[in-house]
Amino acid sequence: MATSASSLTIASSFSEPRTQICSSKRSNLPLQHSISYKANSRSRRLVVSSVSAPNVELRTGPDDLISSLLSTVANSDGGVTLTPEQHKEVAQVAGELQKYCVSEPVKCPLIFGDWDVVYCSVPTSPGGGYRSGIGRLFFRTKEMIQGIDSPDIVRNRVSFTALGFLDGDVSLTGKLKVLDSEWVQVIFEPPELKVGSLEFKYGFESEVKLRITYVDEKLRLGLGSRGSLFVFRRRQ
Repeated sequence: MATSASSLTIASSFSEPRTQICSSKRSNLPLQHSISYKANSRSRRLVVSSVSAPNVELRTGPDDLISSLLSTVANSDGGVTLTPEQHKEVAQVAGELQKYCVSEPVKCPLIFGDWDVVYCSVPTSPGGGYRSGIGRLFFRTKEMIQGIDSPDIVRNRVSFTALGFLDGDVSLTGKLKVLDSEWVQVIFEPPELKVGSLEFKYGFESEVKLRITYVDEKLRLGLGSRGSLFVFRRRQ
């Protein structure tokens, strides 16, 4: 989340800019031309040496970009285990996908539903302190989920195992307000923590602004107001 350490990043669903990647392949296509001619009453054949066709950049379509993106972030604990080079690759692919985004994505019904948060460029952002370096020593993340219910309810939840044996989760519920064709604002109630049989609210309200940079039936990209990139995969 974008505002408090203990907040889940709803911002990821709406406010992470998409970066672009261009998968270009250059292909050299050998061309051979056969020329027949007659000389000294005998038919001869001259083979002209191979000529390389001009280099052509091929841009990968959205399906291939999505497959590449999900493959890169798979099993990375939301981006924690990725190298700087892999983070850069994710940003490039996200940027390229942005070119295929529907116009006015905030009005697209595909934003609604439940989504797994599979990546954040700042991996500790979703879940706040529970996902920090120290927090991960005590809380092992199991799932990070964001739900968007029509017309304007956002639900963030991070489930974890505490100390290796206690199941728990921290959740946020917020109200969504459309700011323009791509940006939304979400005001969250104080977070709710459940650990074992304990359940209580703590902290204060929080607010985030988010930009939807891509959405389809399978994937959603978000850019937070502070520049964090989020990748959401629709839950099956």
